[in-house]
Amino acid sequence: MHAQRRTVMAGLLLPMLAGWAQGGADHPVASTGHGPVRGYRDGLVTVFKGVRYGADTGIGRFQPPRPPRPWTQTADAFDYGSASPQGGAEPNQDEDCLFLNVWTPALDDGRRPVMVYIHGGGYSTGSGSSPLYDGARLAGRNDVVVVTLNHRLNVFGYAYLARLAGPAFADSGNAGQLDLILALRWVRDNIAAFGGDPGRILVFGQSGGGAKIATLMATPAAAGLFHRVATMSGQQVTASGPMNATRRALAWLEALDLPPERAAEVATLPVDRLLRATETTDPVLGYGSLSFAPVLDDRTLTRHPFYPDAPAQSAQIPMIIGNTRDETRAFLGADPANFSLAWDDLPGRMTMANMRIDVAPEGVVAAYRAMHPDWSPSEVFFAATTAARSWRGAVIEAEARAASGSPAWVYQLNWTSPIDGGQRGAMHTDDIPLALDTVGAPGSRAQGPQAQTMADILSGAFVAFARTGDPNHAGLPTWAPYDLTRRQTMIMDVPPRMEDDPRGDERRLFARIPYVQPGT
Repeated sequence: MHAQRRTVMAGLLLPMLAGWAQGGADHPVASTGHGPVRGYRDGLVTVFKGVRYGADTGIGRFQPPRPPRPWTQTADAFDYGSASPQGGAEPNQDEDCLFLNVWTPALDDGRRPVMVYIHGGGYSTGSGSSPLYDGARLAGRNDVVVVTLNHRLNVFGYAYLARLAGPAFADSGNAGQLDLILALRWVRDNIAAFGGDPGRILVFGQSGGGAKIATLMATPAAAGLFHRVATMSGQQVTASGPMNATRRALAWLEALDLPPERAAEVATLPVDRLLRATETTDPVLGYGSLSFAPVLDDRTLTRHPFYPDAPAQSAQIPMIIGNTRDETRAFLGADPANFSLAWDDLPGRMTMANMRIDVAPEGVVAAYRAMHPDWSPSEVFFAATTAARSWRGAVIEAEARAASGSPAWVYQLNWTSPIDGGQRGAMHTDDIPLALDTVGAPGSRAQGPQAQTMADILSGAFVAFARTGDPNHAGLPTWAPYDLTRRQTMIMDVPPRMEDDPRGDERRLFARIPYVQPGT
């Protein structure tokens, strides 16, 4: 009897002791295909930060990413990994930047939905390390696994050198996208060890993150790596053509004082010098610094993401397409003058840089005054720039999905933060802390008594979508997918509501103007 009891106790204790030997209850260890990693407990979740999914890209600059060299000694995953080199104040930059982060309720066989967030910042800035992207609350409250990641940006991820520096640089224009694909392969192959379900992977992202996802939807090498997608104020209708991408590379080389025949030397120049040269004016747009983005290179990317139609490759993948009602108040609202415009000011303000389409501003102003005679000049300015510049791509993608027979669920964020007296409206980026349930994080604009309620509504939709492929949940009225007859749209507000064709007059106004993704 005593021997039997000892045997039972040993059976219970051995797994526990093994866990302590690997790292203890406060520092659990997970096994990956490259080697073991040690995380730490943070409230309801275990966190692994700075997990390497790719080798140092400084060694293979402008080349496709490589898997990391396997390791046997347990690697601590307590701190975020380096961000891609970039301008601005992003901390901890280095070319060795292929790292990801995982938040999970438990290292068991729970097979939880996996929510992979791809950061914004266009294709030039940002990282997966922002406090706004912390996955602890989303994972702990909803029993899901959350992943964020870093990848190569700007010239390191998207400088197209294939026509200038030869075959060794054939994939340089989409290196950043190839990093994302490598990261998603890591998730597919390893996430079960972190309690995730490799058959239920949602990729979602805001602004540039959404654009990267739209591009992945049409990228053959990404097929099968995710099962739901959600884009938040981030569209990619067309990619950069190879000739315009080459024009940008030539402008960059000129700023570096390198003739085209010496283009390959960029592989050895200092990082700071490469970045400074990107500040030259973009030769395609005619304004702003150089814009680097995915390229139609007929290798990684063989068609435009959403032109001439929605990609058949991802037609059966459920999709959410979201935008905010006042997108451009994030970009143009920093100028106080834009809140006190006179009618005579508007044509001069509606430049190509602000509208991003080729249209006579006088006609736009007249149309808005007829449609909304009670609006002020400033209200017309922000509405017109939003509808033409930011919202247009979302409408095109929603229409393409509906036409393909695989409609998306469409939302528009109307909820307005009380910051600055509410004058910035529901602007670009406002849905980030709401979707990730990080309204209390540093940098969050989601403030006021309704902020957490709005976060519960929007994050609840994303969690339901990750879990089932349908965003409907108890906190929403019935959310129907978008069709070309009613154009059903969930208005994310407190309370949320469904509307048919919101801002339809503005949509029809700009539908007559040909649209090409800015910069492509």
